[in-house]
Amino acid sequence: MSNLKGIEPAVVWEHFESLTNIPRPSKKELKAAEFVKEFGEKLGLETIMDETGNVIIKKPATPGHEDRKGIILQGHIDMVPQKNNDVTHDFEKDPINAYVDGEWVTAEGTTLGADNGIGVAASMAVLESKELEHGPIEVLVTVDEETGMTGAFGLKSGLLDGEILINMDSEDEGELYIGCAGGMDTIATMKYKEDNVPAGMKTYKLVVKGLKGGHSGLDIHLGRGNAIKMLDRFMFKAQKLGLRLAEMEAGNIRNAIPREGEAIVVVPEDKTSDFEKFVTDYESMVRNELTTVEPDLKFFAEEHEMPSKVMNEKQQDSLLKAIFGCPNGVMSYIADMPEVVETSTSMGIATVKNGKAQITTLQRSSVDSRKEGLGDMIRSVFELAGADVEHKGAYPGWKPDINSPILAAMKDVYNGLYKKVPEVKVIHAGLECGIIKDAYPNLDAISFGPTISFPHSPDEKINIETTEKFWNFLVDTLKNAPKK
Repeated sequence: MSNLKGIEPAVVWEHFESLTNIPRPSKKELKAAEFVKEFGEKLGLETIMDETGNVIIKKPATPGHEDRKGIILQGHIDMVPQKNNDVTHDFEKDPINAYVDGEWVTAEGTTLGADNGIGVAASMAVLESKELEHGPIEVLVTVDEETGMTGAFGLKSGLLDGEILINMDSEDEGELYIGCAGGMDTIATMKYKEDNVPAGMKTYKLVVKGLKGGHSGLDIHLGRGNAIKMLDRFMFKAQKLGLRLAEMEAGNIRNAIPREGEAIVVVPEDKTSDFEKFVTDYESMVRNELTTVEPDLKFFAEEHEMPSKVMNEKQQDSLLKAIFGCPNGVMSYIADMPEVVETSTSMGIATVKNGKAQITTLQRSSVDSRKEGLGDMIRSVFELAGADVEHKGAYPGWKPDINSPILAAMKDVYNGLYKKVPEVKVIHAGLECGIIKDAYPNLDAISFGPTISFPHSPDEKINIETTEKFWNFLVDTLKNAPKK
């Protein structure tokens, strides 16, 4: 039985639920893309799957609307696979268990995939409808947005005919986005010597959990705890007690703030009382520092079996210092829009095991030179520690156009529907608009969507009322699109 029956717009939720039944984590979303392709073919519409896996479906204008500019409705099919540690779920095999929770739709202990399944579902509803009025429509469903935007990067010119791009991957209803930050990954890799575990040591597993995590662009200004930085800060200070690091794993998605992490460490047996007290004191300290933003924070140590090796002591000190010294969080705000983050960096993944340490960070900025400068700052920190560093996955920002025809049209439509003018914003997150505009530079672009809270985390949820407003807004926008 459907868990989402009885909520409106039923046509959108029906398609969204069908997507939740198809596993589609980034880089493993082919079945979902093929599902959308088959959907277009069954409707008898021109349907293309390009060499990257993106799906394009074209629907002619309804009678009387042939004079409207062609609109490209765009969303991505992949989703961030995040779950709580106590949840058993295989994102490559298991469907998402979505359900209604009051005014929201959410999932049981996993990400929901409303980012950006809801945009794809709305596009499918438009394609299927025989009642909506619209000009020429093209639906563009991209793949692998969350781990590098490779679908958008792989989109070739000449496939799309539309003049307007409507991206449906924004997450605050009542807001129209006309620009976004660009991004770049900086990855530090250190190969280290492994030493035998010194005699007279006791083993512990350090655990940090209960953090909120979230989207490393949309939520970076909220000051939430980062599990990697929290573990590192403790270990850096605990070296004075003779701590040696065997393994560490924290974070698993480059564009999510790490919520949980673990490290296997050994300490001298004659220092265990001091160590255990330090753990307790440290938890109290960070809970006090983050009392408002991280009320569920837990930091503790539990006994663990003895590892076979530990990291070389000198290299351990260098690595812990580099992680400690690496910037993390908001670096600057836009001067003319002081409420909008201009430049930030987030440490997303850290692994230390079997002679190799790797730290993945993501820099975002609406100013490319500042993004690159921040990446070089991080490169410098880790190279001083003896790591090899590479920059990869860079993507451009999207420059705002306040004179955009689709912006003017959508402001009028929203005001007509809801008797207020929507807010016009620039988002500090990576949207595919900038990349798509590289291949189609003359596109008039905009982004909007319903309200989604806590994307990229197991707390992800989408507001039902705003989804209906989003759908009605989309329907009226298509009916009143700018003329050619």
